[in-house]
Amino acid sequence: MKDVLHSFSGVHGQIIFEYDIPRLGKRIDVVLLFKGIIFCLEFKVGETKILVSDIDQVLDYALDLKNFHKFSHDHIIVPVLIATEHRHSSTQVHMSIYDDRIVNPLICGKTGIADLIEKVLTCFPGEPNIDPNWVISPYAPTPTIIEAARSLYENHSVENITRHEADNVSTDRTIAYILEVIHKSKINRKKSICFVTGVPGAGKTLVGLDVAIKQTYQGGDEPVEDEGAVYLSGNGPLVAVLTEALSQDNYKKCLSRGQKKKLSDSRREVAKSIQMIHRYRDNMLAKIKNPVENEVLEIDPEKAVKIEMAGFGEVEHVAIFDEAQRSWTHKRLADYLKRGGTYGNKLKVPNFPVSEAAFLIWSLDQREDWATIVCLVGGGQEINTGEAGISEWIKALNEKFTNWDVYISPKLTEPEYAEGKVDELLKDNPNVTYAEALHLGVSLRSYRAEKLSAFVHAVLAFDIGAVALYNEIKDKYPIVLTRDMEKAKAWLHQKARGSERTGVLVTKESARFKPLSIHLLPSGDENAVHWFLEDKTDVRSSNYLEDAATEIQVQGLELDYTCVLWDADMRCINNEWHFYRFNGQTKWVEQTATTENKQELMKYMLNAYRVLLTRARAGMVICVPYGNANKTAGGFWEDSTRLPEYYDGTYQYLKSIGIKEI
Repeated sequence: MKDVLHSFSGVHGQIIFEYDIPRLGKRIDVVLLFKGIIFCLEFKVGETKILVSDIDQVLDYALDLKNFHKFSHDHIIVPVLIATEHRHSSTQVHMSIYDDRIVNPLICGKTGIADLIEKVLTCFPGEPNIDPNWVISPYAPTPTIIEAARSLYENHSVENITRHEADNVSTDRTIAYILEVIHKSKINRKKSICFVTGVPGAGKTLVGLDVAIKQTYQGGDEPVEDEGAVYLSGNGPLVAVLTEALSQDNYKKCLSRGQKKKLSDSRREVAKSIQMIHRYRDNMLAKIKNPVENEVLEIDPEKAVKIEMAGFGEVEHVAIFDEAQRSWTHKRLADYLKRGGTYGNKLKVPNFPVSEAAFLIWSLDQREDWATIVCLVGGGQEINTGEAGISEWIKALNEKFTNWDVYISPKLTEPEYAEGKVDELLKDNPNVTYAEALHLGVSLRSYRAEKLSAFVHAVLAFDIGAVALYNEIKDKYPIVLTRDMEKAKAWLHQKARGSERTGVLVTKESARFKPLSIHLLPSGDENAVHWFLEDKTDVRSSNYLEDAATEIQVQGLELDYTCVLWDADMRCINNEWHFYRFNGQTKWVEQTATTENKQELMKYMLNAYRVLLTRARAGMVICVPYGNANKTAGGFWEDSTRLPEYYDGTYQYLKSIGIKEI
């Protein structure tokens, strides 16, 4: 770089070597701040070939600076890949600049660096000066849940990996409040439960993971004995994707340090901190008297060993239940256990007496010293039959666990939680404390559109405020509409840069997507792992835009850009939603007022689309197909399962909001 910059001597600029991108654990080889332009230089010493992964790496650096680095927002950023022995150089820089003023990555060898910089300066003269404090600029990244989990697991700390502009909704404040509740419970030998609410993408899962890590490690490198916490989720794809991402990361780091380790060993280590809730539940089920008598759960001393302080409970004092609103109803759990459907030994438990929420509280209540439960609650996100919502937790606390201290977010009283009946349910409970700190009101997932969740809520509720919200967010967070799936795919390909992820989403009730060359991602956690983690060279990756994931497979996770493919399962007719199920062969059947469980289906369908419409961090395209208007020679519809009228009302409604059509 001394040789390169010699010809520019006398011109003011800054050069920074090994620049750490704060909070994300990335490091840029060289940053050159020169004549109002930010150059990101990534060197591959001794290399002659240009690899796509290396180009993506330097482009990712530029995107991180543009999106999250305050003093870089308004400047041209030029990512440059330098394979030192490469003999060719990029020249057409003026033809390759994105709308956000990031230049398409440039390529050269070590002998072409000065010439390339000169060409860039010629193309972009007169750029405004860069702030002299650039190197200490405020930095506000919003990592994906996978990136955040990796940072947590590696460093046992989440300090400063999320934004802090809005103090009243900071994840740090929520985490600190929960840890204080845990501390008070320990000191006073009490049992306590916290209900944390948050808008989609606000960081509830991150809060849960952080509390688990902080409580377990207490600021050190090794777990503190008898201070353990476990993060539990009933979301199989989420647990599988996080576990595999962390395991692979841990495995690669050990290899880079020359340590011998198997990938299976890394998976076991990670599994101590992140577990499926069903496995935790089944471990406690194995301790009870079976069959259950008089509808009362009791420990069978022949099946469990009593431990000092822990009693017959599990070893962890603290259990964090993610997506607590999805805990099972009494009926669903009882039917499941009656069939012998446990994760482990297929143990049959006839006449099981309580809901999953009540059983989980009972499990922690078996400890003889203290315990804290943290329930992470997403409003309006019950998406499966048999998911009880938050009312089952409150009912259990009121009726069976009256000695537990209850800490809740005031937002828990709003309509999307327990049908707005939380206040009524808790009015006679003397142990309730309301705490503003237990609500996360800012979406971290959609870093460009904190009001995305409000917009989606307004759209699904036919709220006229949706128009104003769309106009407020559309410039920072693009939302577009199309009727052509190929246009939707092209839009995603155009938007995604570097290692940004794209994907197609459908509801599990969708049925007629194959004519659009879209297939359903097969069930099974392994498929979700490949879909979320493989890169764009792997056909199993979400980026191939061939397999669509459902709300079940993406809840709690995220992509950068998404296509929501809106099928005929939920249709707008005269400003009302109508709900349909495909009979599997020839037609859609409307779920009418006489249909059993219609209200439940309506709730799940609305929530399914709520989940899908809030999965994108950077922008989304909504595709409402044309349907098939063709008729045979005999005058019959060519495809009566995809009539245009099934889709037109939804398309017209979304268009009336002002959503830009492509």
